[in-house]
Amino acid sequence: MRIWSLLLFAFPLLGAANEPILPLEPAIGLDADKVTLGRSLFFDKRLSRGNQVSCASCHQLLTHGADVKPLSSGVNGALGELKTPTVYNAALNIRQAWDGRAQALYDQIDSPILNPKEHDMTWPEVVAKLNQDKTLVAQFTRVYSQGVTQHTIKDAIATFEGSLITLNAPFDLWLKDKSVKLPKSAIAGYELFKRYGCISCHQGRNVGGNMFAKMGTFGDYFGDRNTPIQNADYGRFNVTGNEQDRFVFKVPSLRLASKQAYFFHDASHSSLEAAVATMAKYQLGRNISDSDINKLVAFIDSLAGHHHEMDLENHE
Repeated sequence: MRIWSLLLFAFPLLGAANEPILPLEPAIGLDADKVTLGRSLFFDKRLSRGNQVSCASCHQLLTHGADVKPLSSGVNGALGELKTPTVYNAALNIRQAWDGRAQALYDQIDSPILNPKEHDMTWPEVVAKLNQDKTLVAQFTRVYSQGVTQHTIKDAIATFEGSLITLNAPFDLWLKDKSVKLPKSAIAGYELFKRYGCISCHQGRNVGGNMFAKMGTFGDYFGDRNTPIQNADYGRFNVTGNEQDRFVFKVPSLRLASKQAYFFHDASHSSLEAAVATMAKYQLGRNISDSDINKLVAFIDSLAGHHHEMDLENHE
């Protein structure tokens, strides 16, 4: 049975039990050797045609697991159609990718490998290339009796990605112990977050990632965007073919939102303040004051935790 579907997280302290947001806890039960092997594969450009890009090229761990550009570049500089979501805490998502095309991290790996705009490979090509590296084959054999296969490559990468849980966010520490100091603006922002209704979509451990929602519930987001609708804008409709899924996307986690360079599936906003105002208008039907926006941003910023892969010394 797939290990990433069995990720267990320690129970939060009782102090947070009555809140709609729960603290993140470390992933447990992961095979350390698989995590190590998966990490090396995550950075291995041999998984792409011409050894041009790796998983880490778009999911940059030093910059909070996403790209610093609006759209990521694949082989031969081909641009993707959607903003790269963060890989941190992705194991907590109900499904993977903006349109939920993949059920789990393991399944999601097929998409970039096979996509001609990303890695532009086939699995037989990837397996054959990696099997030429005797040292890597020996590493695989120590972890997997099957050696280098499509399954073991995906399993190792997914296990590593499952370990990328950010911890000790200021808000989480405050949730566990209200005597811990949290800026008054963040606390006020949390109360506004609940009062305005943001919490209806962004809740749980990952403060999102556990449901789908239509982009533009209270207004024509795409009409007002003043740019042509692209196929990627149809969201989950591209997966299900159901008309009710047109413009529906997985609600993103807000855990690292304050650290991202761009926002929304189309990377149309480069300011968190502007993104909050847009969400209030089109998802809640509200026009909120700059003062309240600043408090909401302070709260969102307090959700950002840390992982050792964000530290430069671990990439030298």
